[in-house]
Order: sequence, then structure tokens, then C-alpha cells
Amino acid sequence: MTLHAVPPAGEADWPKAGDRPIVFLVDASSSAERRLVGQWVERNRPERAEYRVCAVPPSRRRRFRRSIGVALKEIASGDTDPLLVPLRVAWLGPHRSGRRIPRLVDLLTYGDPRDPNRLVQELFVRFRPDRIRVVVGDAAPLSDLRTRWVEARTARPDDPYGFAEYIALQGSLALEVAERRVRGNRYKVPRLLSEDLLGSAKFQLGLERIAARTGERVDDLAATAARYLKEIAAQPSTFVLDLVASLIRLVYTQGYDRRIHYDPEALERIAELGQRHSLAFLPSHKSNMDHLALTYVLYENGLPPNHAAGGINMNFFPVGPFLRRHGLFFIRRSFKDNEAYKYTLKRYLDYLLEKRFPLEWYIEGGRSRVGKLRAPKYGLLAYVVDSWRRGSCDDVVLIPTSIAYDQIQDVGAYAAEQRGAAKEKESFGWMVRVLRTMRRRYGRIHMNFGEPISVADSVSRYGKGSEPDPEESNLEIQKLAFEVAVRINRVTPITPISLVTIALLGTDRAVTVAETIATLRDFVAYVELRDLPISEPVDLEDPSVVRGALDSLVEHGVVSRFEGGRETVYAIGSDQHLAAAYYRNTIVHFFLTGAIAELGLAAAANAETDPLAVFWDTVRTTRDLLKFEFFFAERDEFRAELAEELEASVPDWEARVAAGDGDLVLRAVLPSASSWVLRPVFEAYLVLADALVDVDFRRDADKDALLAAALALGAQYRAQRAIRSPEAVSTVLFDDALRLAGNRELLLGGDLSRLEEREAFAADLHGMVELVREVEQLRA
Repeated sequence: MTLHAVPPAGEADWPKAGDRPIVFLVDASSSAERRLVGQWVERNRPERAEYRVCAVPPSRRRRFRRSIGVALKEIASGDTDPLLVPLRVAWLGPHRSGRRIPRLVDLLTYGDPRDPNRLVQELFVRFRPDRIRVVVGDAAPLSDLRTRWVEARTARPDDPYGFAEYIALQGSLALEVAERRVRGNRYKVPRLLSEDLLGSAKFQLGLERIAARTGERVDDLAATAARYLKEIAAQPSTFVLDLVASLIRLVYTQGYDRRIHYDPEALERIAELGQRHSLAFLPSHKSNMDHLALTYVLYENGLPPNHAAGGINMNFFPVGPFLRRHGLFFIRRSFKDNEAYKYTLKRYLDYLLEKRFPLEWYIEGGRSRVGKLRAPKYGLLAYVVDSWRRGSCDDVVLIPTSIAYDQIQDVGAYAAEQRGAAKEKESFGWMVRVLRTMRRRYGRIHMNFGEPISVADSVSRYGKGSEPDPEESNLEIQKLAFEVAVRINRVTPITPISLVTIALLGTDRAVTVAETIATLRDFVAYVELRDLPISEPVDLEDPSVVRGALDSLVEHGVVSRFEGGRETVYAIGSDQHLAAAYYRNTIVHFFLTGAIAELGLAAAANAETDPLAVFWDTVRTTRDLLKFEFFFAERDEFRAELAEELEASVPDWEARVAAGDGDLVLRAVLPSASSWVLRPVFEAYLVLADALVDVDFRRDADKDALLAAALALGAQYRAQRAIRSPEAVSTVLFDDALRLAGNRELLLGGDLSRLEEREAFAADLHGMVELVREVEQLRA
């Protein structure tokens, strides 16, 4: 087969070497690539230019890698100081609509367009020369590389074999950068992780320190660390990135609209940040689709793929190896006492941040089963902050990311888990069942990016060699995680589905479309007044829009529809409340401040003396009871937010409350929110508190037994109508109540005073539920 010349358009220039001789380090995995590089040299060589070609082990098709050749060893040990110039052939994807993104059919026909097999290479040379480029990596004199090698390896400068390997490694890294300039950041992936990380002097020095503490041999630790790195590290493949992007689109369009809704300008700003700083995307976690949706949006816009953290439970065959090549790295759930594992994980994160490979993990740890953000987990955030403190990079910019859905396929399973069912274990069969559920229509996917957070501006770095104060450091991490959650909430969009579920959950009877519209008016007005984020502009006065939302909920078994009478009516059955509440809870944070204000106003209306003081005391007590349930601003800031909330409806509210007119202010504040925002929470807490009173106060409470007792007691209270909210019987809400009780040391055994404390806790919660009832009566 005749080899055709590559067109000169877009080719790199001949390197400027001055008086130095040139040595081309040719990274070629096939005879076609070697000939293409040779043609480039001959086509671009100035007259009488002297050069030498030296093969280095190919970075592609590494299973066919050769060892360091004699020629490179001679150059490494020689007395001359040539200019070393890396060369490689870059194979490009097909060009369509101004972008080089292969389609699924391209991948299945030709394989990886950036690493075609030898037959496809020859076909491209003959028929598609526009898909071929010869790239030139940044050149460096041999003497410069020798200096860097000595500094990096702290090795003998007269060791020619080690230096030759270093030359080959640096040449491959330079070519990766050069090829990325041609292909774009969409395919920015680490190629030589093990060589670059495990062989570094810094890594070896750390192993020596561990060996000195533990008495283990350094060689044994090095082998263990290499094994752990293989277990942890992602191995992203450009072919798999293309393949996954095509499959993601195929999967999500089965159940959702073809376009994921996001702001392209926000992504452009994030891309600019990524050019200067290390990035970490921290998305909300509501569905198994979250990571896929974010992956596709980044791919579609040419941003580098994220290195996403995943639990080791996801590393099952055949999914685990595929996810690893897609960019997931896997972390064990527990490794506190494993020094080698902990050290390897830290250094892996250092490497990713130093090289600006963006990270991704869920600040909540796992998927939210109730719709609202879960309490943040600090582990990986603390590791990233510690890496920045160690100097891995100048800054890490956190990107709070809200991923919202009109509806999700997981909501039925979430409701079952809240009733006490076991979470289904991840497996290949589980994945197949998840994919099958995508055959139904779920609406749209919405992705919003919150204001970025600079780690450098948020936490202290401390001086070189000094250790941070653990208590102060933990507090900084907690505040940082809290701020991430607040910014995610701030950009979470309000969807028509979430508003409709508020209307349905606010009544205990079936309603018509017209009645639903009437209930929604106050909420729509509030959203417009506060300029809250919405998923899409829709007219909720339009019966067809509201009927469409209701019918969509009916299709997925969240709402029941009753036809055949004068009018069609809709209702949420007793076994559907948890599913419906999920969608309502995705936006509950927007109405929380007003709901707490309502309780304060009701208490002030019944106060015999100083009603304004009673108002603020009730607000403080309510906020304290809910501190494990919602994210609050600092006390003074929250007080200002609440005052601003009331001033929007009643400008002179404070004077009127002080004058004893709290009930009038309460009726003027719209919309009413305490009954659906706070009642389910306080009734759940009440159930657990009553169950805790029944536990032997002399012994520590067993959490699992207490949760089981709370589920049984909650079912009894529901049957007796002692509590009104079906969603109050929820293991998730009980867990938060447990955290509150634990924070007050009520789970510990003690003397008779412990029983009194538990009874007082239960009485406080009964009082809060009663206060919600008073709000409803005052508004009636």
C-alpha cells in the first residue's frame, strides 16, 4: 500500500536549535506512524540541517512497548548537549459541524479514532489524510533534562539507564500536552500515572518515613502502594470517553428530553477557571443519572473529563473496570489504620490537583432519599483541602452543582427505604433494572452551577512545616462544606412538578385542576417576588399546563386520578405521600425561613407579655431543633434574613408584633408554609422522642432497635391519627432526630435525670407540633 504524504496545513514548524544538534525522540507504535514522522522531517527540514532520530517506547498500544533502546542510552550518557525534540503522530476524530466528536457508529466501525489499529491507520493515510497530524512536543536541551532529573530523583547523575528512562517519560508527557492542543481539553487524561507518581522522589521519601514508623521494608511498602494505586486510580481512556458519551445520550434520551438544560455561559466561565486553577465539581445527588448527566454536559462543551470518586461497592465486574476507564476512582469505605493506603490516596489526589485534572464527588456522600440535600460528608473535602495545604496547587476552586429533574425513576425505591426496606445492593442485575426503568418519560434534566468557592480564600494554609490545629481545621472544613450546600440550594430550580406536589400535599382530599391552580397562586407570586430560580417559564394559570403536570405524576404512580364523575380529580394516596414529598422537598429550603417565622408569630399571638421577645425566642428554639435537618446561616445573618422575609409582606411587622398583633401579621404573610415544611419533621422527631422515652434510661439506647421501635410507633400514631403526616414515618427523618438526640447526649444511659431530660425533649417536640396546629387555626 502506498503511503500518501500528509498535507502541510496546520503542521508544526521545524524546531529552532541554534548551534545545537537536534535529536528527534520519535514515539511511534507502528510502521505507518514511523513513516509519517519521517515524511514530516524530510518535508520540513531546512537545507543542511543536521538531526538524529531516536525511537522511544511508544506511549500508545503499551502492551507492545519496547524497552529503552541502545541509541537513547548512548545519548543519555554522551558528552554532547543536543536539543531533544519529541515527535508523534496524532490521529483525529471525524470533523462534523465544526467539532471532532465521533458518533457511536464511528466508534463501532473504526474503534478508537485517536488510536486506530494498523489497518485503519493505513486506510486513514490513503483516504482521510485530514485526520492525521504530526505533533511536536516542547523541546529541551539534554543538560536541562539532566538537571531536572537529578533534582526530581535525587539519584546518581552518572546512572545512564535511569536518566534514559526519564528522558523517555518527559518526552511522552510533552507530547501529551502537544496533542491536547490539537484535540482539545475534552480528552485531557493522565497517561503515565504510575511512572510519574510512584517513581517520584517525593513519593519514595514518604514511603521511607512510613517504614521508619512501622518497621516495614521500603521495597515491601512500594509494592503495596503500587497495588493500592492500581485499586484506587482511574484509568480514563479516550475511546471509552467517546463511547460513554454516546451511550449516555442514548440512555438519558430514553426517559428525558434530548437537551439537558444548563447555562453555556456559566460553563465557559468554569472552563476559564480551569485554565488557571484545579477544579472540583460538587453536585447534588438525587439520581443514578447525576454523574452521567454532568459527564455528558462537560463532554459536549469540550471541558476535561472529571475524575469522579466512587465507593468501592461500585467496583464490581463488568461495571467496575468500565467505570474506571470512564474516569471513576474507587475509595474504600474504611481505611483509618491502613497507613500505606491512606498515603497512596493522598498522593494520588496531590497528583490530580497538581496536574489540574478536575475532580468530582458528592458532598452528601450518597443519594438523597427525601429530596432535600443531606448533611455533608467531610472526608474527601478534608483530603483535598489538606492536599492544597501541602502545596499541590495554588488553589482549588469548588463548583457547587445542582442537578434537578422533573421526575426521577428512583423515587419508588426511596419511599420503600424510608419505610424500612433494605437498600438494593449494586450489581450488574441492579444496573440492568435501572436502565429498563428509563423506557418511560420523566421530563427534563436541569443543571445549574452555583457561585464558585476558592479554597485559598476560605481556609488557612499554615506555614511550611507547621501542623494545623485539628479543631480549627475541622471547623473550617465544616463551614466550607456548609457553604457548598447553601450554594447548591440557592441555584436548585423550582419545577412545575414540585409546586404541584405542594398543592396536593397541603390537602387531605382530592382536588380538581381549578382548585390546584387556586392553591398555587400564592406560591407562584412568592417565587416571582423573591426572583427564585425556576426550571422553565410556564403559566401555572393555564389548566393544560397544570393538568399535564398532574397526569405526569399519575403516569409514574405518585398521584391517583379519579374520572367518571362531573370533574376529574386528583389525590395523593396514603401510600404515595413519601414519593410525592420527595419532589416537594427539593424546593423546601426556599420556604423554610417563612415557615419558622409563622411559628414565631403564632407563639407571639398567644404571649401574655413581651410578644416580640417570645417571637424571637420561638424562632431561636425552632432553628436549634432543626439544625441537623436544614442548612442555616449564622444566627445574626439568619435573624436578618427572617426579618427581611417578613418585611416583604408587612413592612412594619416588628412594631405590630410588639403591639400584640402577631395573628394579623401571620394572616398577611403568604404563602403559608409551616404545615407542609415543618409538620412532617416535627412529627417524625416526636415519634422518635416518644420511642426514646420508652427505652430503659439506665442503659445507652441501641440505635437500630430505637429506629425499629420508632417505625412501629409511627405506624400506631398514624392509625390513631395522633400524627397527620404520612411522610413523618420515615427512617431518614428518624436518623436526623437521632443525631439531634445524640447531640444532646440523650442516647446515653444515666440516672433518673436522664429520663427527665428525654421526657422534656419529647414535650418540646409535642409543643412544636401543637404550635403548627395553632398556625393552621389562626390562618383558617
